Amino acid sequence: MNYVYIVECSDRTLYTGWTNNLRKRIQMHSDGCGAKYTRGRGPVKLVYHEVFENRKDAMKREYEIKKLTRKDKLILISTYKAENRYE
Repeated sequence: MNYVYIVECSDRTLYTGWTNNLRKRIQMHSDGCGAKYTRGRGPVKLVYHEVFENRKDAMKREYEIKKLTRKDKLILISTYKAENRYE
């Protein structure tokens, strides 16, 4: 499986990425070993994710989400939480 995810950093900024091991990747971000952007901004909190069968589709969706404004990302997260009762 492949995942697109959004994490909220400790400074309340949002980071979007993709991975094939969600749990490990989130831990890496929190430990300061993830993306350059999240280093020093941990711990992070997973606030959104989607599942894809293949890497190509996950990367395409990651690109789409990264183009969204912060406001639109917050709406996406809010809708996701309401639909999945996720926090």
